[in-house]
Amino acid sequence: LDIVPRVVGADEWEIISPGVAQRVRTLEAFLADVYGSQRCVTDGIIPRSLITTSQYFHRVVGAVDPANGVRVHVSGIDLVRDERGIWRVLEDNVRVPSGVSYVLSNRRAMSQMFPDLFGAMGVRPVLEYSQRLRSALAKAAPEGVEDPSIVVLTPGVFNSAYYEHSLLARTMGVELVEGRDLETHAGRVYMRTTAGRRRVDVIYRRVDDEFLDPVVFRSDSALGAPGIIHAARLGNVTIANAIGNGVADDKLIYTYMPELTRYYLREDPILPNVDTWRLEDPEALAEVMDRLHELVTKPVDGAGGKGVLIGPAATKNELENARKHILEDPRGWIAQPVVQLSTVPTLANGGLEPRHVDLRPFAINDGDDVWVLPGGLTRVALQRGQLIVNSSQGGGSKDTWVLGGVRHRGSVPTPESRVEFSGAAPVPQSAHPEDYIHGQQQMQQQQQGSTC
Repeated sequence: LDIVPRVVGADEWEIISPGVAQRVRTLEAFLADVYGSQRCVTDGIIPRSLITTSQYFHRVVGAVDPANGVRVHVSGIDLVRDERGIWRVLEDNVRVPSGVSYVLSNRRAMSQMFPDLFGAMGVRPVLEYSQRLRSALAKAAPEGVEDPSIVVLTPGVFNSAYYEHSLLARTMGVELVEGRDLETHAGRVYMRTTAGRRRVDVIYRRVDDEFLDPVVFRSDSALGAPGIIHAARLGNVTIANAIGNGVADDKLIYTYMPELTRYYLREDPILPNVDTWRLEDPEALAEVMDRLHELVTKPVDGAGGKGVLIGPAATKNELENARKHILEDPRGWIAQPVVQLSTVPTLANGGLEPRHVDLRPFAINDGDDVWVLPGGLTRVALQRGQLIVNSSQGGGSKDTWVLGGVRHRGSVPTPESRVEFSGAAPVPQSAHPEDYIHGQQQMQQQQQGSTC
């Protein structure tokens, strides 16, 4: 945590917030369409091959109808402000978006260090996020369920985002479970507890699609539970975010988002994309190959900054290696100009120095409204001149202060969590615990984890 906050004015937020909400509505409409009638294909908006070649497009999802029509319950939309001061969307995250624990923890820490500043400056609060999320998950419960049982499904303690899973479960007042705590019977999902078996209605999963159900996806997965997908098909459990959302995270789909916004919403995009080359296009590929040294290239399925190559900073060997991979699989890559991310004052070398930042606002969709957390995660590149801000690549974070809230004297009250854990019952493991632990650790570390 860098203790110098990033300040976003009320006027800027009046662009960001509706822009993010619009983006989420577009993503929601696209996912409903792509797992339905695929009008966007028949109407010529995007080619069918773009969908069928995405590794995150799962045909099995077509039989899973979300209870309240919501597939994107939680999203993290990565934004950058370019050298002209224009906010642009850099990336969409609607699979298993992570990083909100930094937002909540940073705010708690900053409010303890500078309690009087928040009220005096009218900084908008963020700590209602967990209850907003719980409310949205409750609204997504199967039809007829009045008091839904909600759980957070984590890969386990070896996953890099485990702290976030634990924090969200605790602040929502729901159970944190692993796959071994769940079982299915007669098309329903149950949780094993010390008080006996309890039905589960909503699973806020932080486990990647391919590990969720060994019957449908990876047969060797011990991180989900057999039969979860079948229960979802029957409408007996809601999985949030929905399985198959990753097709909307595909960076090649990203290039069509402005057209998709106009197509589904009949609106012009509030937040533009960063200019992007689609390398499956032979002409674009040829141009990018000639200019590889001055562009940024990214794998379309990448996350956490992995695989990103910034041409001007790359070595000759790195450029040749990138060229080889791109030519082998042009559909797997996009290229963008080097965006000079905006800078903010950051504590460095005993003083304040400019460092590049981006912003990941989080949004919650409850089916009636898209609520955008006022602020979000500001990620900062801690090294001078560095443009990759991801924490997994050595970046840091800042508390994001959105102004325009109610001004008052005194500190901002911190809501207390109402939590009662019944405790999950232990489940027999392997006859060889060392093998079990090693296998679990490998699978948990393969998860998306912290992609922020």
